Amino acid sequence: MGEVVYPRIAVIGCGLIGSAIIRAARAAGAVETVAVADANPEHRARIETLGYADLVTADAAEAATGADLVIIATPPGVIGQAAKAAARGMKAGATLTDVGSVKHPVVEALMAAAPDGVHVIAGHPIAGTEQSGPDAGFAELFQNRWTILCPREGQDSEAVARLTRFWEALGAHVELMDDKHHDLVLAVTSHVPHLIAYNIVGTAADLEAVTQGEVMKFSAGGFRDFTRIAASDPTMWRDVFLLNKDAVLEILGRFTEDLQALQRAIRWGEGEKLHELFTRTRAIRRGVIEAGQESATPNFGRDQRP
Repeated sequence: MGEVVYPRIAVIGCGLIGSAIIRAARAAGAVETVAVADANPEHRARIETLGYADLVTADAAEAATGADLVIIATPPGVIGQAAKAAARGMKAGATLTDVGSVKHPVVEALMAAAPDGVHVIAGHPIAGTEQSGPDAGFAELFQNRWTILCPREGQDSEAVARLTRFWEALGAHVELMDDKHHDLVLAVTSHVPHLIAYNIVGTAADLEAVTQGEVMKFSAGGFRDFTRIAASDPTMWRDVFLLNKDAVLEILGRFTEDLQALQRAIRWGEGEKLHELFTRTRAIRRGVIEAGQESATPNFGRDQRP
């Protein structure tokens, strides 16, 4: 077992990421006591059955009382509300963080909610599956994945170092980043790709009746992968697009321009342009694998558990 980084943590909202953090932290010995607050009574009952929390409650302030680290793991749209609720129980010297994939508006909400003497360090573990709920998390989720922390200028360096040690204990690599820059980067690497997946799967669903079921029956690997992405939590992704709309629209505009150029190349039979693009994007795939963020094994190395 490793170093106890935070003797007591509170996780507010226990879905995929919240449950994975608890499992990973316990497996690493990074925590001693875990309190969970979740508004969903079915989730609370399931967490009690699973037995990975020492305290399960509907009251975020009760969970946060005495905690050294409070992690807001709710959908992005209610992070501010959850942080306000938890703040009533937080002690001076504790750290308040989150796991949302949008950072700038969330940082503002966390700062507004935090009591005096509480360290606010927004965070985003770039890991996940399309599954959700208290059963979905597993201890290996963060292994060799990146977690981005977005401390504001002047934030206590020891608090940042401590939260960094916590994520490293869970197996993650940690990068510090400005919150606005984070939102632009994630618009490219995650948000717009999800939007494209939702759109193409929606288009296929509209065509399903026309093709008499052939879209689903003859799904090739590319479409199947889009359906995996499009099966992600709809509440979370609705919030992501509304909260990060400026960066998403900026990248979507660039994507639309590139798509129009690709459309012209196909219309005019410009095979060299197509081959050049496909060669360049193939190299990017190799770069992702070499960076350890994906596997070249069949099914892209994704988890095969039911």
